[in-house]
Amino acid sequence: MGDTAKFELGGKSVDLPVLKGTDGPAVIDIRKLYAEADVFTYDPGFTSTASCESKITFIDGDKGVLLHRGYPIDQLAERSSFLEVCYLLLHGELPSASQFSEFEHNITYHTMVHEQFDRFFQGFRRDAHPMAIMVGAVGAMSAFYHDSTDINDPEQRMISAHRLIAKMPTIAARAFKYSRGQPFVYPRNELSYAENFLKMCFSVPAEDWKPNPVLTRAMDRIFILHADHEQNASTSTVRLAGSSGANPFACIAAGIASLWGPKHGGANEEALNMLGEIGSVDRIPEFVQGVKDRRYLLMGFGHRVYKNYDPRAKVMQQTCHEVLEAVGHQDDPLLKVAMELEKIALSDEFFIERKLYPNVDFYSGITLRALGFPAEMFTVLFALARTVGWIAQWKEMIEDPSQKIGRPRQIYTGAPERAYTPIDKR
Repeated sequence: MGDTAKFELGGKSVDLPVLKGTDGPAVIDIRKLYAEADVFTYDPGFTSTASCESKITFIDGDKGVLLHRGYPIDQLAERSSFLEVCYLLLHGELPSASQFSEFEHNITYHTMVHEQFDRFFQGFRRDAHPMAIMVGAVGAMSAFYHDSTDINDPEQRMISAHRLIAKMPTIAARAFKYSRGQPFVYPRNELSYAENFLKMCFSVPAEDWKPNPVLTRAMDRIFILHADHEQNASTSTVRLAGSSGANPFACIAAGIASLWGPKHGGANEEALNMLGEIGSVDRIPEFVQGVKDRRYLLMGFGHRVYKNYDPRAKVMQQTCHEVLEAVGHQDDPLLKVAMELEKIALSDEFFIERKLYPNVDFYSGITLRALGFPAEMFTVLFALARTVGWIAQWKEMIEDPSQKIGRPRQIYTGAPERAYTPIDKR
């Protein structure tokens, strides 16, 4: 028998089980609290509430730890590939050589989208935000692939997972090409996942496109670093939508809509804008003082979860340098500003006391810019990478026997019951 917590209110006493996971803090199981004590808990943002049990991702924000199925993120980013991480998140274990070969084949041969699907893009204004296109296009997938929308069929669940992981780069690249007024580029089966995406984004019919292995590896690493991040806003949105029995394509579209918010997916764009506003190294002291005086906002530093150095930021920093060197932008003034700002942040007591360490967004914005992506595409790339995390979490939720439809409670603070007054008497 495990530990219990005792809750007492108004003469009622309730024993609540204390549960312990593999790692992390213990949790108090309050499921019977309402039934036995007639009270709810109040937790805006659910920041002190575990909404589910999960075996996928573990974060220890105080120690700066991020594990996928037990594997540290820096090891996966350094030694693995994005598709191998996809397999790991979906299946719980790293694949054998034969398992990976079959998985890679399944993803590669699902990258094409239905030819009629391309007509959707023509319906958007040319200046439509790529994330607006992503929400609409991914939601529309359920109209084309209804042969894999039966959530009670394990085989259909896996087919829909493969389709989403495979087709997301194709849809994202089309959203990018459409905004540029350039023709769509079809995927090529002989190319890797990241290489295919870069080709669909940056090749044009007028000239041959040559892959750059440094840029391909950087893109793959960026995908790995954003693959999953536990029960954040967009993942919780996917789970909540999925709890109603909605099909996986609709659930992922809901996740994309949630990610679009600037407090969630737009942080790397804001970090890049901040570096641009600083402009040059000689203006950093003025900016830092402005941050201390609360006149300027500091973007790309600190994290809601990590109270230590974001483990993804270390990998992203190295990737950032490699990309800038490969594309001849090592003298990029924004990188110089970024490096100097980082140096100050890691040595200045103001930043150290508040644990304002550079996070993954600090480096990813400038890296994506060097790869050739405009700021409005940053969140699209985030959505592309996070799709595997969303679908793995959705699949885990569907297969969880204790799963129920989500139904948060509230404190009602409106008017008490009152009688209707006819309009001529008001």
